Amino acid sequence: MALSNPSREDFAALLEESFQKEDVYEGSVVKGTVVAIEKDLAVIDVGLKTEGRVALKEFAGPGRDQPIKVGDVVEVYLERVENALGEAVLSRDKARREESWIRLEEQFNKKEKVTGVIFNQVKGGFTVDLDGAVAFLPRSQVDIRPVRDVGPLMHTPQPFEILKMDKRRGNIVVSRRTVLEETRAEQRSELVQSLEEGQIIEGVVKNITDYGAFVDLGGIDGLLHVTDIAWRRINHPTEVLSIGQTVRVQIIRVNHETHRISLGMKQLEADPWSGIEAKYPVNAKFTGRVTNITDYGAFVELEPGIEGLIHVSEMSWTKKNVHPGKIVSTSQEVEVVILEVDPVKRRISLGLKQTLQNPWEAFAEKYPIGSVVEGEVKNKTEFGLFIGLDGDVDGMVHLSDLDWNRPGEQVIDEYNRGDMVRAQVLDVDIEKERISLGIKQVGGDPFVEAGDIRKGAVVTCEILQVTDGGLEVRIADTDLTAFIRRADLSRDRSEQRPERFAAGEKVDARVTNFDKKARKVAVSIKALEIAEEKEAVAQFGSSDSGASLGDILGAALKARQNEE
Repeated sequence: MALSNPSREDFAALLEESFQKEDVYEGSVVKGTVVAIEKDLAVIDVGLKTEGRVALKEFAGPGRDQPIKVGDVVEVYLERVENALGEAVLSRDKARREESWIRLEEQFNKKEKVTGVIFNQVKGGFTVDLDGAVAFLPRSQVDIRPVRDVGPLMHTPQPFEILKMDKRRGNIVVSRRTVLEETRAEQRSELVQSLEEGQIIEGVVKNITDYGAFVDLGGIDGLLHVTDIAWRRINHPTEVLSIGQTVRVQIIRVNHETHRISLGMKQLEADPWSGIEAKYPVNAKFTGRVTNITDYGAFVELEPGIEGLIHVSEMSWTKKNVHPGKIVSTSQEVEVVILEVDPVKRRISLGLKQTLQNPWEAFAEKYPIGSVVEGEVKNKTEFGLFIGLDGDVDGMVHLSDLDWNRPGEQVIDEYNRGDMVRAQVLDVDIEKERISLGIKQVGGDPFVEAGDIRKGAVVTCEILQVTDGGLEVRIADTDLTAFIRRADLSRDRSEQRPERFAAGEKVDARVTNFDKKARKVAVSIKALEIAEEKEAVAQFGSSDSGASLGDILGAALKARQNEE
């Protein structure tokens, strides 16, 4: 049979059809059959005039270790129909990448998880094979917490979430952390729903802070506050707990909205505060150990879980403004007295000073009122002197008790800190912790010891000081002092001159006022002269001798001199 030759038009049509067919295949993913295996290459027939070769390693990869064999149908990417050698240029990697991009875009749009394999570490993170497409996994997106060793995660298929895609640049960013967080959130929600307050479970200490410890309950953490670790005082959780330790805890509170769980260990033990009032009665003495010292006092452990506070005011009878740390020290064994017990507030008030005798009581027993004591001047104030006494207590001498005759403001300047003085105990107020002393009382009250001195008596006075206004004198044989005014120096006005007298001289005078209650005494030379004149007139005036007044006074004066 003869073959007809095609026309020019038919040949052109066939050629155009051939080019169009090749254009369709080039740059596309096509199916081909493995027809031979040559060393490390697979010969693949994709139905064109020529065959192509693809390296066997392109059919392997993370998570794909099964080798291909002759007869397998595979998908490859047709880059060119024919190269310089007359072979088709094929790529299995590009075919897989093209397939993966199409599939990954669909999953990304649907917000579905994808499966990938971490196969290499690069700057800032890792590379992940998403079945042909290579994605970047930032280091911060590997896990919920920083991971030091990523080795166990390498070359293992696991789920990821695509964060962003850019096909034009060939960039894919994935996260493993978001998948874990979502999974953990679901697990946490399920676990929290299964937990009930009062439930007792086991957990592992995951982290320790100053205020407590976080315990892993199997997918969710609970907080074990430092105050709920034990009934006794714990300054830091590391005193009892360590990371990785398995602990038995009780669920105290569960917040189903925030998933916050509060745990307790001490709740699994008997409450030592039960029946505390009967165990520690008021005024009873106990021995304890100082566990903590603050500015306001010291805490003392009476038994594990039971602590009391010695307030700074109850630490010492006499050391009022001293820091507690200067009276007791941490871990010191001390004897204390129970002052108050409050089981509701779980508070016990303790006293340290009450174990010793009240020094004011001891002083009152040893030195009753009227006793004379000796002590050192500790301080001078505007209202008196403070004297150090036995028992480490102080007594106060008020200004008014410094001297019988002179004002205290003047006398106090004669005393200095460190001076030893004698004083009389005037009063002891145990409740107010006050001791009143008197210095002037040691020498006796001159008004009490004045003897027969009374108004109208004639006394001899020693001149202590001469002033323009008169004379300051002391009555002989007493400690009484008085002031003779200028007008009382003489009956004769011309003789009422203080300069007539000198300090140290002795003069006679008449007592014109003596008031023990008001503690006032007044003497007058003028009054004595008038009294003597009256006496002389009375004695000689009734005689008929015809003597003059001068004669009478002269006789009286002579008679007095004879008596002396």
